[in-house]
This record gives sequence, C-alpha cells and structure tokens, in this order.
Amino acid sequence: MAERPVHEHIKDLSNSLVILSDKVLKNFSLSMDALMKCDNMGCSQIKLADGEIDASEVRLEEQCLIFLALQQPVAKDLRAIITILKINNDLERIGDLAVHIVERVPEVSSEFIRQFDFQKMGAIAKEMVQKSIQAFVNRDRELAEEVCDMDEELDAMHRAVFKKVSTEIRQADVNQTTQYIVSMSVSRYIERIGDHATRIAREVIYLVTGEIVRHSEGSFEKLIESLKD
Repeated sequence: MAERPVHEHIKDLSNSLVILSDKVLKNFSLSMDALMKCDNMGCSQIKLADGEIDASEVRLEEQCLIFLALQQPVAKDLRAIITILKINNDLERIGDLAVHIVERVPEVSSEFIRQFDFQKMGAIAKEMVQKSIQAFVNRDRELAEEVCDMDEELDAMHRAVFKKVSTEIRQADVNQTTQYIVSMSVSRYIERIGDHATRIAREVIYLVTGEIVRHSEGSFEKLIESLKD
C-alpha cells in the first residue's frame, strides 16, 4: 500500500463508496416499489442485498482504517478518509432503513398506503442521497447545501403524515389502527433517510471547507492545532 501515491488510495476508497451508494439506492428503490405495490415477495431479495451492503460497508471501513494506520495522512487527505468513513456509516444506515420499510409491507394494504404521499417522499429522499454523493464526488459545496435545504420539504411531509394519523386514528377500527401506526413508521423511516443524506451533505461541506457544520465555530485545521498544544 505504501508504494502507491496517497491520492490514488483515496480515489480507490472513494470509488468503493460510490459503488456502495449505488447498491443502497437500488435497494431503497426496490423497497419503495414493494411498499406502493404491497408486494411481499421482494422482501427476501431486499434483505439479501442488504447483507451484501453490510459486508461492503465493513470492508470499506477496514480499508480506511488500514490506510490511516499505514499512511498516517494529514490535512486534506485525513479529512477525506474521515469523510469516507462517516458517509460509509450513513449509507449502511440508509440500507437498514430500506429493510425496515419493506418489513412493514405485510401489515398494510395498497389501498390504505396510497392515501399518503410516500411515493413523493421516497423520490425526494432518493434525490437527496444521490445529490449528496454527487456533491462528494465533485467536492461541490453548493450542491451539498442544496441537499441540506431539501431536508425541510421532507420534514414538512413527515409532519403532515403525523398530523393526519393523529387525527384519523381516533376513529379507526383495530385493523385501521395497525395500518395507521405502520404508515407513521414508514414516514419516519423515509424522513430518517433524508436526515442521513443531510449528514452526508454536511460531511461534504466539512471535506471541502474544513468546517464542521454542526459546530460552525470550529475548523479542521484549528482542531488539529489545538491537539498539538
């Protein structure tokens, strides 16, 4: 590993991350299709793919840790590896949430689920993940900030589902009550996928600028300097 330039290792790790994101997005799309069609047959396929996603996430994490141990990168190279590690974890969590969605499919009917705009919510969440990964590849801060802005629309749709369920569940029978609870869970899963996409976007901003968005008063360089004191 030490014989190759550092930037080539980072490029390989970045490519692995993009491949992982493609697998995650494909599984999420399959889970949303299964939800809207109430197709129970796709659950095993999605769970099998999630197992492959988990294995890929572990391999990529191991590669990053080996790189850190052998190369001991600094400054931007260190930021890149830290960012890859964090995005890797977020992608794995998105994969898990896709499985959670499809696991609830047997508990709802297609007629019931269509009263909620889950198809649009899923499309927004998917677009957020796609754009956050594109922002990572292109080191595009503006695109990353666009993803952060999109999160409010998804949050608003989730709040609308919560309001609808809270109002209508009071008059629901036992079967409908279960389906309302499932619908609330599905909405939350999709909203959380948007949250993970936003986290990825914030990590991209950190990669590009060195600024930790959650704590804007700090920067990567200042953090390193403080550790030397």
